[in-house]
This record gives sequence, structure tokens and C-alpha cells, in this order.
Amino acid sequence: MLKVPDLLAVLQQIVRRAMAILSRAPRGSLLLREGDRFVARALVGFDAPPGHGAHMPVAAELAGDGAALARAAPEAARGSYVVDARAWYRAYLPFALGIGGAVPEGAGMLVAPIQLYGEPVGYLAIEQATRDSPDEERRATIEVLADSAGDALERHRLYDDKASSAQEIRLFEKLLNAVGTTVELHDLVETVAHGIKSVQLDTDWDTVELWLLEEGGLADRPAPAGGELRARVYRAPASEPTTYWQNIRAGADSAARPLGVTVDFRTGDGGQGEGSQRALLDDAIRRRVSGIIIAPSNPESAEEAFRQAADAAIPVVVIDAPPILGSRAPLYIGTDNVASGRLAAEMMKRLLPGGGVVAALGAVDLAPNVRERVEGFCAAALGSNLTVLPTIACDWDQAAGTRLAAAAIEARPDVAGAFGAAADNGPSWGLSARAIGRAGELKVVGFDLIASTVALLRQGAIHATIVQREHDMGFRAVEVIHRMIAQGIEPTLAELPPSRVLHTGVDCVTLERTPWSTPLSDYLTLDAARRVSVGQGGPGPSVASALEVMLIGFPPPSRSVIEDQVSIPARSLVGRAIAAGSPLVIDPAEGEARADAALPPAHAGARTAVALPLLARGAVLGALVLSSRRAAACRQGDVSFLVRVAGTVAVGVENARLFRHISERSAAIERANEQQAAMLQTIRALSSPVVPIADGVLVMPVIGVMDAERSGRFIDSMLRAIDAQRARVVLIDVTGMAVVDAPAASQLVQAAQAAAMLGAEAVLVGMRPDTARLMVEQGLDVGSMATQANLARGFRYALARTRRRAPSRG
Repeated sequence: MLKVPDLLAVLQQIVRRAMAILSRAPRGSLLLREGDRFVARALVGFDAPPGHGAHMPVAAELAGDGAALARAAPEAARGSYVVDARAWYRAYLPFALGIGGAVPEGAGMLVAPIQLYGEPVGYLAIEQATRDSPDEERRATIEVLADSAGDALERHRLYDDKASSAQEIRLFEKLLNAVGTTVELHDLVETVAHGIKSVQLDTDWDTVELWLLEEGGLADRPAPAGGELRARVYRAPASEPTTYWQNIRAGADSAARPLGVTVDFRTGDGGQGEGSQRALLDDAIRRRVSGIIIAPSNPESAEEAFRQAADAAIPVVVIDAPPILGSRAPLYIGTDNVASGRLAAEMMKRLLPGGGVVAALGAVDLAPNVRERVEGFCAAALGSNLTVLPTIACDWDQAAGTRLAAAAIEARPDVAGAFGAAADNGPSWGLSARAIGRAGELKVVGFDLIASTVALLRQGAIHATIVQREHDMGFRAVEVIHRMIAQGIEPTLAELPPSRVLHTGVDCVTLERTPWSTPLSDYLTLDAARRVSVGQGGPGPSVASALEVMLIGFPPPSRSVIEDQVSIPARSLVGRAIAAGSPLVIDPAEGEARADAALPPAHAGARTAVALPLLARGAVLGALVLSSRRAAACRQGDVSFLVRVAGTVAVGVENARLFRHISERSAAIERANEQQAAMLQTIRALSSPVVPIADGVLVMPVIGVMDAERSGRFIDSMLRAIDAQRARVVLIDVTGMAVVDAPAASQLVQAAQAAAMLGAEAVLVGMRPDTARLMVEQGLDVGSMATQANLARGFRYALARTRRRAPSRG
């Protein structure tokens, strides 16, 4: 079967194979039941465009042509049947009777019902010359193909159901990567803020902050009575960072590792002095590196350095922005930006079949690749029923872009579509449309996939986005450079296209599956799997590599994380959360909370405020603080998710401080990097922080899969925490577990037994209803463990238990 992340392509392939089994089958179709209607999802051999007249009410078709046709309906049949073709088309696809001539007299329709989870959901229907039933072997093969269609539909439904969880996994992958690779708290708070917003759409968080206490935090002690703590606040900007260069670098590292190549990643501006790309090129040529990969911010000024590199026999590969005509750089690898712009226009034509006015936003005066995308878009729209307005010039400031987009929409109410030519521009259109009540009505096609794009796709404010394959760009660049080093530049070029251009392609991503795009859930799942495979690649060379490639990009636009110093009154939201060591949710506009919140002006107008203490190894490092203008925006499930995020952030903060201390005390950068990598490996392996939430009570969130190897580490970490904290109750939160099966249940029981040996009780919380039902059906037993529905109930249970046992622990 065709293996592509495109349901329509799979279903069409099934129809074609079924038609091939029946000789001279002129047409085939696959219809699916969606609510009270049947919808054609794959039509082969029809002249009409898919979807034309292909939506039929279920009640009308079942009553329309008597028993012979009803016999082929999914509700009445499990095997394949042959019915009159004309009756079939009248009931299901009436448009087919008026296209391409009449259906021959006596023609039949072989119909095989499609099953999903044991229930009939549609038909695989193949037109044949007669109403005679084919032989048993052919019928059986058709029925197998119908089962394959059911399997494809099942996979599609699973992808749709897991779209939000796929984005959550993506967020935690980014957080874990940041925990192990960055010492910049600015980067960490940006990743946290925009990741949370792309996962929790309904809460619509307006402000996300890290409040960090002075080093040392609070270890097993409450805030001073009546006193105030001091904290430094890091507030994420509204405009988020792109992951473009991170993805390119990840692809380059993935290719370099098995080839024994060291990639030295640098960024520089387009000037001539220190810190410029030209200075980096001069340094690379002077040191005679093995090869150079560069995304030139100014292709014209880079040409002299390319000539010098060629004279020194240093191969140069240009990525991202093409070099000038006649360049001495022998190869360009990157996105065909003109073609990408044309693809965006084609999607816009499908979104606006009746045509309309389209506005565009992008840094056309600053970036040649953005200008080429707009040129491609306009070229594809030329001669169609789309009218493209002059591009609104905007740099990479999303907030400014949103203001410009809103002004453009208000000035031209007839604007029906909008094209965002760079990463920030699509979200600018989506946010502005949402702000003025036109979300969904304004058809938005964006470029690239950042966290806000994901959120707006899921909300329907962005309809499609063109996503570059940055990872492939970095991977192929290193691969080709290595070949040039190993076998020579000219022999390598002789094996490549004469144009000396390698285009890495793009993906068109939409919320739902269409014939022209990849669904968001599939893209996120594949992207997460690719990132994991990169992270689990084989180790690099044991000694310093003789092959060094310099990868030169340009610095991202400046985005300011706002820093501030605040005092934390003991009775404020953050003060109480820190003292209790547990999350706290309030409405700052109601009751005592109005005077008690003590939040900075950035939270003005908030109706929901949340403070989650950052707990690491028994110490409170600070708090993760969020606010929303929506009342009651944070539910218990939201809190559980945020607790897991806060636990990971706490480790990141602690790691940042640790790395700084190591850097200050030692000049051995290599050793510091090794410790950093080891910490990342440990965090990824465990990914279950131990969080004290009250005196004698611990919470251990479990994320992912609990296998035998991880179980040992989990139990060891739990026992050490019980001993250090003198814990009486351990709440094991399985909300984030991928699956709780027999092996996982056995390992949880072992953890409970181990805790009991130290005098602590293990309580299982967060069991989902479907998981509980599965455990009952399979006869699984979690032993004598107490269970609670959620973390809040578990916390109340733990407090009751610790109060009763308090005298015996004196």
C-alpha cells in the first residue's frame, strides 16, 4: 500500500488496485459516512472534481432505491455485493450520471463495506460491465482492500485524536533539549511560554513569566513570617523565536556524526567588521577549514570570499539564499522560494474558489528569499480570480506585523485572503483576524511552522502553512561537503544536476487532511520522531575530527525578554505557592485575591492567575507564573500539565546555574560540555521529577513509557527522595503515561512495595477512564495501591493520611 502521510492518496491507491482486479473497470469510488452524510473521499475515473455533488444525506440514500440497494448498505452487509450501477449512482453520486456519457445498460457495481473498529463506515465501490458477481478470489481480494481502507482510516483517526498530545510531546522534547544544551534563561522562558500557548489553546495565556529567587532558594523552610522575598522576573515577549537555524544545525549534526565531521556553527551579520559573515569567512579561509556552508545575508558582498575559498580549494556550499549568477560557490542547497510562493498561491486558490482580494505581509526589502516567495505567489495568482495587493513591508517583529495586518484588514474590508511570507507573518494575520472577529473567514496561508502557527492552525485562524525542510537542508549540505572533501569538488559536481542547485522541497501543512497537504497531527508526530532519532544518533568520533566544516548563518532578529526585580509578599499568590510548595490558582479580580495577588502591571486585567513553584532536589528555586484575561481559564488537567512543565523548567534553571558555576571555576570547556550532555541524557531517561508539595508528601509525574530499565531508575529516585524528605505519601501521577499495561502495572506495584519498606504509602493518581477500563478487561492488578482520580483528590488524601500518622513520626 502507498505509504505517504496523505489519506486521500492511500484511498485512491486502494481504489485503483481494486479497479485493476476487475478487468475493464471504468470507475471506482470510496465513500465514507460522516455524521448523517456520506462523503466521497476517493474518486477514480470521474471527470468531475472531487467533492462535486458527492455529499448525500444518509436517510435519503437508504430509502431511495428499495431492498436491492439497501442490501449493499453498511448497516445490512459485511461481505461484498453487486447492485445496479445506475441505482448506485442515483443514490450516492448523482453527478456521475451526467458526466462523460450514460452508464451502460446492465452495468453493475461491486460494493465492499468498509469497517472501522468493527463498525460499518462506508463503501468501496467498483463499476463493472455486468451485474454478475466476480469469482470468489477476486471478491476476497476486493474485501481485503476494503479492510485496508479501514486500517488507513483508523490510523487517520488516531493521528487526529493525538494532535494536541503530539504538540505536547514536541514541547517537552524542546524543553529537554534546552535543559541540556542552554544556559540562557531567556531562551528557556521563550520556549516555555510559546510551547504552553500552542498546547493549551483554551486558556489563552497572555503572560508567562519565570520568577527566580536568589540562589539557594528555599530548602525545607517557609517564607519568612511577614517578610518579603526578592526575585528576578523573566517575561517572555509576545513575538517568539523561530527554530529555523536550530533545525538546520540539527540536520548538519545528524549527517556529520557518522561521517566523522565536526560542524562549527557561527552567526554573523551582513557588514564587514567584527561579528560579520565576511569576518567569519576570512577566519575560516585563514584556518583552512575542510569546508564552508553559508547562508549569505548579502550574496553580492560574499562573492569575493567565495573566490578566495575556491583558490584555496576549500569547497563552499550555499544554503537558504541563492548566490549571485556566475558565483564561485559551486552549489546551492535550499528551498525553491519562487516555487514555494506559487504553492502558497495554489492553496489560496483552493481556499478562495470564488476568488477575491489577497493581502501579503513580509520583509521583501530585507530578505531575498522572502521577496522570491512573494514574486512566486503573485506569478501564480496572475490570470486567476485572485487580486493580490502590494506587499506590506514588515521585518521579523510579530507584534508590529500584527498591528500592520489589523490596519490592512480594517482599511480594506474586501480582503478575503492573506499570505504571510515568513515565519512571523502568518501568525500576524491570524492574530489580527481573531482580534477583529474574522478568524476563519479570512483565509490565511503562512510560511514555516512556529508555536503560534501551530496554535492558530488548531484554532482555524490559519488555514495552511508552507513548511521548509530545514533539517534536510543542513543534512544534505554536510553530506555533499564531505563528498567534495573525499573525492574532489569537480567529481562530486559531475554527479549532481547541471544546474548546480539542489532544492530540498517544502510541505504544505493544514489542520485536516486534504488532497494537497499534510495534516498537522501527522507532521508534528513525524517531526518529533525525527528529532528523537537525531538525539539518539551514534556517538561522534572518540578523538578530535580532522574534518572541520564551518556553518555560517545570520543572527535571529532581536527579541527582548523583559527582566524585572520584584518583591514577593508572604501572602501574595507567588508567596503562598512557594511557601506551600504546590500550585495555586486564583482570580485576581475577585474577593480577597484582589488585594492579595501582588502581580506586576503586566498582569493587569487578568481573571486567572497561576503560580507553580519550581522544585529541584528539595529546594524552591522560584515559580512559573501565568495569567489569562479569561475567567476560570485553568482546569485541573491544565494544572497537571503545567506542573510537569514547571518540573522540567526547574531542572533547566538548576542546570543553567550549575553550568555557570562550572564555567566560572574551570577553563575546561570540553569537560563542561560533557557534563552538560550527561545531564541531558539523565533528564531524558528519567523525565520524572520528584516534587515535594507538602510536608511529608511527594509528587512524581510519570511521562511517556514505563519500561523495566526506567522502572529501576524511577524506584531509586523515589526511595532517595522519600529518605531525604522523610515522606509519608508519594503521589505517582500517571496522567502523562503513554500506556498503562500489564508490565507497567507490575512496575508500579514494585514501586509501591519499595516505598512501603521505607514507611511511605504510594498512591496512584491521574488514571484515565479508558486506561482503567483496559486494566479491568485485561485482569491487571495494581496490588494494594490506593488510587485517586486526579492530583487534587490525591493531595487531599495525602494530607489526611499524613495528619493521622503525624504523631508516630515525631
